Amino acid sequence: MAESSSNPPIDWRARILARYVSTHSAVSDAAGNLDRRRPFLDKLVAEHFPAARDARGLDLGCGHGAIVWAARRAGYANFHGVDASPEQVAMAKQLGIEGVRQGDLVAELAATKDASLDVVVLFDLYHYFDPQTQMKLADEVRRVLKPGGRWILHLPNGEALFAGRVRYWDFMATGSFTRRSIEQLLRVCDFKDVRCYEDKPAVHGLKSAVRAALWAALRAVLRLALAAETGETGKDAIFSQTFLAVAVK
Repeated sequence: MAESSSNPPIDWRARILARYVSTHSAVSDAAGNLDRRRPFLDKLVAEHFPAARDARGLDLGCGHGAIVWAARRAGYANFHGVDASPEQVAMAKQLGIEGVRQGDLVAELAATKDASLDVVVLFDLYHYFDPQTQMKLADEVRRVLKPGGRWILHLPNGEALFAGRVRYWDFMATGSFTRRSIEQLLRVCDFKDVRCYEDKPAVHGLKSAVRAALWAALRAVLRLALAAETGETGKDAIFSQTFLAVAVK
């Protein structure tokens, strides 16, 4: 039945984003635990950002600015973030994180000049869009990157043991990826090099070292299960709930 003029369709995305922090415990907890996430964020920046500290970068859908915080602490003064949620941007200001502003990421990309950025980040957000928009975003990111520029994505892993835990953690999420599916999409969009990385515990103390050892043991079991079913060794398989994809223009 068509919507009547007296019952217009609900703008559910705007309604969710308006109260994104206050209604999602995982989001508010993440904002309150920057120091706990610091080893992972520092490792991300150290291993995948350009070497030059004057590199220009943009975090699309940056949330409360955790990656902006880590990048700027590492000396990347020209790294900024944009997020559509007013609560997330307000949280960034409350945390004292500079370089975060409110805005629509699609509009932000459209307003960005060709070949003007060295790195673009899209963290835990790409799976919120439909396939048509995902391909459009990939084309736009490639357009704004300089030759050799990097697009860093963090994605839910459809092959993970607990894949549904991340796939359905947010009301707005619409899907997940595997290493092969994201490589396929990005290569179709003419990124020349795409590499994927499992989310392993970042070792920075006894507790994280124990977690890393346990993960290595569990990974061996998962490889054995995969080999039993398919005959594949699983050497390059990604089993973590989320994973990183880095595409080079």
